[in-house]
Amino acid sequence: MNHQFRNELELIAGAGSILYDEPMRLHTTFRIGGTADIFVTPQNEERFAAAVRLCRQHAVPYYVIGNGSNLLVADRGIRGVVFQIYHTMDDVSFEDNKDGTVTVTAGAGIMLSKLARTAAEHGLTGLEFASGIPGTFGGAMTMNAGAYGGEMSQCAVSARVMDCEGNTMELKQEALALGYRTSIFQQRHLIVLSASLLLKKGDTQKILEKMDDLNSQRREKQPLEYPSAGSTFKRPEGYFAGKLIHEAGMRGFCVGDACVSEKHSGFVINKGEATAEDVRRLIKAVQDKVMEQFGVALEMEVKMLGEFED
Repeated sequence: MNHQFRNELELIAGAGSILYDEPMRLHTTFRIGGTADIFVTPQNEERFAAAVRLCRQHAVPYYVIGNGSNLLVADRGIRGVVFQIYHTMDDVSFEDNKDGTVTVTAGAGIMLSKLARTAAEHGLTGLEFASGIPGTFGGAMTMNAGAYGGEMSQCAVSARVMDCEGNTMELKQEALALGYRTSIFQQRHLIVLSASLLLKKGDTQKILEKMDDLNSQRREKQPLEYPSAGSTFKRPEGYFAGKLIHEAGMRGFCVGDACVSEKHSGFVINKGEATAEDVRRLIKAVQDKVMEQFGVALEMEVKMLGEFED
């Protein structure tokens, strides 16, 4: 990337929004990852779209992340530009509907847990399941995140997105194609800028109590004391990934400081100085063992980004 590109990017995004050779371990919940050539936190939709168009114009690869909660970044890092939509583009608005429901519209950069708590404080029910999911709203929409029997598809009604050319558009509910950990955003490489949810009115105290109960269950059952990327594998049809891994004898199995959690075998954790290659080798070992013993293919839920070894 030449100086002209960098100068133009700074003019568009603002020099204060750009970091060079930025360690990605600082921006993933795994606390793993090499450096990104350029790391940008767009302050608004217009600057973001202009920066994407600049990358396309100069043939510079770019990637978009939230808070890095479902991400494994390579030890060699990421060549090109990483855009992080997190704690910016995070406005929230509420619109009352004639049928008594409320449409909540929020920017992609707000944490899902904060959005769920804000909705609860406004006496709105339907997002309780999301109160402990450690990702951004944009990431949750992209993955159709879910927990405890709920998922984004149950309340999402529309999304404002940007394509890889920097063009923006509105998509209605029927176009979102929200399925198990999938969506039109993944299928067409669209970037969620904001989205709207349809929530019902309820009792604030009861909603908060339910959220606290779910979060208590999460703390009890999941290894939140260690860095991780959340659930490592998607749920195989007819099975539970964690149960298969446990029954395959892989509970507590480690490669370096990357380990299968003893608390919940569906999680790979970083016990200190795990590398991305440690995690990748561990995941491969788990997949091979489960396939050997049960004939079930475990598909990764965690996304891999950057220059991995062959």
